[in-house]
Amino acid sequence: EKADPQKTAFLLRKAWTLYSVTPLYGFRRARLRDYARLLGAFIAAEKQKGLAVEVGVELDIKVALSSLADIRGSELDQAALLVQLSSRSRGSSRNSEDKPVWWGWFCSVFGDELSENVPEHFTCLPLFLSHGAESYTALVGSWFQKTFDCCFRRLAISPLNLSWMVAMWAGCKLDRAASAVELVFSVPRLAQPLDISYAIHPEDAKALWDTVQKTPGEITQEEVDVFMDCLYAHFHRHFKIHLSAAKLVKISTAIASAHCDGIVKILHSQYLPGVLMLLTELAISQIQ
Repeated sequence: EKADPQKTAFLLRKAWTLYSVTPLYGFRRARLRDYARLLGAFIAAEKQKGLAVEVGVELDIKVALSSLADIRGSELDQAALLVQLSSRSRGSSRNSEDKPVWWGWFCSVFGDELSENVPEHFTCLPLFLSHGAESYTALVGSWFQKTFDCCFRRLAISPLNLSWMVAMWAGCKLDRAASAVELVFSVPRLAQPLDISYAIHPEDAKALWDTVQKTPGEITQEEVDVFMDCLYAHFHRHFKIHLSAAKLVKISTAIASAHCDGIVKILHSQYLPGVLMLLTELAISQIQ
């Protein structure tokens, strides 16, 4: 399904930190307003204990929970769940607009593999993405874990998965001028950290992928390996450096960028469902 660009625009061009989440027990979509009130009370109580969310400024935190019905892959997937925290300074007027300070959202895009195998009363939203202060993420995560008996874990992205992402996204067609495809490598076992950035013109990257891919719409590990080996060989021919001996830590394309620490920025609304499908698959693999 194609997500409505207007409803999902706020998801784009933000750095999202990834988590995998085990199924939520006893979660009911009809109680979102109650959950927002309870989560708000929990955050206020934690602040009273001295766990200040934002040092030096007294803020009233407003919590909103809502469904993002457009973000799912199949009928078996639950609609995405958005959690938004907004603040209003205590000295400001009641008519002043609340300022969003943190976003988090749960989703499942073609997560059938997990949802088909869980008992009744469990809700599968295995991928969680957060944007904002880690202190808010910790508070929201703590409340969800206590309330729905689930577990949050940071979701790292391996060099192998990064290579899949860059191959898939470099081969995508775009209706506007694309930015360069960039790979960042970390060189191991050095006294001082050293990163190598390798940028490829988007048309060259797509042309290379088109020569490698045998069946349009299907991707194999062999094709990804050949694509990466060609890039390595080209770099070695010019700079006499074996990138295969370094660690791929970040990739950037016109579709999205991803870092091995589990931080993703989605740049193109057309490919939002495809990116989320891949991230959902990674989240499910960590749970299982």
